[in-house]
Amino acid sequence: MPTVISLLKRTLQSLAGLLLALVVLFEEWGWIPLSRLLQALGRLHVWRVLEKRIAALPPHWALPLFATPMVVLFPVKLLVLQRLATGHLWQAAVLEILSKLVGTAIVAWLFQLVQPALMQIGWFARWYPRWLLWKARWFALIRSSRPWRIGRLMRRRVRRWWHTLQKQA
Repeated sequence: MPTVISLLKRTLQSLAGLLLALVVLFEEWGWIPLSRLLQALGRLHVWRVLEKRIAALPPHWALPLFATPMVVLFPVKLLVLQRLATGHLWQAAVLEILSKLVGTAIVAWLFQLVQPALMQIGWFARWYPRWLLWKARWFALIRSSRPWRIGRLMRRRVRRWWHTLQKQA
């Protein structure tokens, strides 16, 4: 018979894993479209120059630059907690969603620029494939879940309904 502590530990680990998976899932869904949004700025000469300089950074500068969005957005996360603590749930939710969108866009864009430099850092080159494997396992688990399959089915039905509605108009 499991003890209360072991049951609590497993429950907390499951919840932490689920939360982490949801964050990874959000970032994966947003990664490509949000990075494309920032790449669209590449039409501006100033932006192209900035991208070239970032891509040319040596590894010891690329790593802190890649971490910068997380550091810069940390005060926003504290503000989200403050809004939650004072009962302003909608403000906290909007702030969190906006900071997540902005942060994901910037991190995705930066990662595309600095990945070659980061892969020259020994520990990063060792851990990055492990991260990709861990993420792939979580995605496989999520995609095989019943809620995911139901969500996909509902999405297909809504799309069919929308296309039918558009044809009738």
